[in-house]
Amino acid sequence: MIIYNVTLNIDKSIHQEWLKWIKEHIPQVLATGKFKEAKLTKVLVEDDETETYSVQYRAHSRDALNSYYAEHSERLKQDGLQRFGDKVLSFRTELEVVDEYSVNFK
Repeated sequence: MIIYNVTLNIDKSIHQEWLKWIKEHIPQVLATGKFKEAKLTKVLVEDDETETYSVQYRAHSRDALNSYYAEHSERLKQDGLQRFGDKVLSFRTELEVVDEYSVNFK
């Protein structure tokens, strides 16, 4: 399984506006049909000027992620860039799930 991770540093001056927007943006990314789920997480670092978040999208497959890049990625990225410009800095990484574990106390 492939996780498409987007890490974002948000200028505090637009933090609340961005947070509202990202909660609308994530369902738009999921609506492409290329991902099975997403998680929005806040990175717990102390910084006086920015807030940091990570959005993790679980792709259906490598082919689905490649299709997302080809068909949807640029358009969806541009929406955030047009709204927030350089007040949001982001970088993207791909993660391959090697194994998963859970605790079951039954």
